[in-house]
Amino acid sequence: MSYSSFTTASSSSPLTYPRKFSDSISFSNKFVLIRFPKTHILSSTKIQQKPGFGRSKAAHFTTMATTGNQEVLPPAFTSTSDPPPVFDGNTRLYISYQCPYAQRVWITRNVKGLQEKIQLVPIDLKDRPSWYKEKVYPDNKVPSLEHNNKVIGESLDLIKYIDSQFKGPSLFPDDPARIEFAEELLSQSGSVHKSVTSSFKGEVEESGAAFDYIETALSKFEDGPFFLGQFSLVDIAYAPFIERYQLFLLDVKKYDITEGRPKLKAWIEEINKIEGYRQTRNDPKELVESYKKRFLVQV
Repeated sequence: MSYSSFTTASSSSPLTYPRKFSDSISFSNKFVLIRFPKTHILSSTKIQQKPGFGRSKAAHFTTMATTGNQEVLPPAFTSTSDPPPVFDGNTRLYISYQCPYAQRVWITRNVKGLQEKIQLVPIDLKDRPSWYKEKVYPDNKVPSLEHNNKVIGESLDLIKYIDSQFKGPSLFPDDPARIEFAEELLSQSGSVHKSVTSSFKGEVEESGAAFDYIETALSKFEDGPFFLGQFSLVDIAYAPFIERYQLFLLDVKKYDITEGRPKLKAWIEEINKIEGYRQTRNDPKELVESYKKRFLVQV
């Protein structure tokens, strides 16, 4: 999934959750649930899963991810900005600082320790430069990654691509049961987002099933506070959106998504300790105002 503008993603394909996990939780029938295709890499390079997604690997990752200096972020490119020297051998990640889909890939870059290997190129989506579509990415969306003289897009594809193609702590499991569960959660992330945002104009309690789904998912593995026990790409996929849901619903609806959901509360506390994630966060007030404008909330 990517951002082309500040609009809600949608699809026309109906969805039911996989029986193996969803017997204990289901969404309201009032919402049209969307299945997004299983993530795939837009590249001829075959992705190999990395071994070593265990307790020692996670401990090593946590040490790397929670230390380091704050990166100095470049200003966003606008319609009057000259393009960077594209396809010159450097690797560039094109993002918008406000886009949650781009934030997924930005987090992955950070926690892998790739700040010096992958340059950030922020794009102003409200005043985007014409050269981005003409010279870089014809889809004219963010995020996209310029690497090895090609450009690939779609956030779920990109977080897998960066994890598998670059050095750094592995963010995906090698255990078959966790791989299967990870793929399920990644494929359902779009449906969770649609279910929550569909409730913004109505009764907020209608989004409760989505947060109950997350709470149940966080209860599956007991060796850590994250979706797969240890921090992974699944947490990265959900973090930018849960960040926004929590702020928006508490401000506008006075609804605390963590009430009665101790696993979700603990997950939010732990995710906020990850430095590579914290460095991508926006000002809370700006996020709330952005969601108010996007979803036409009258306040």
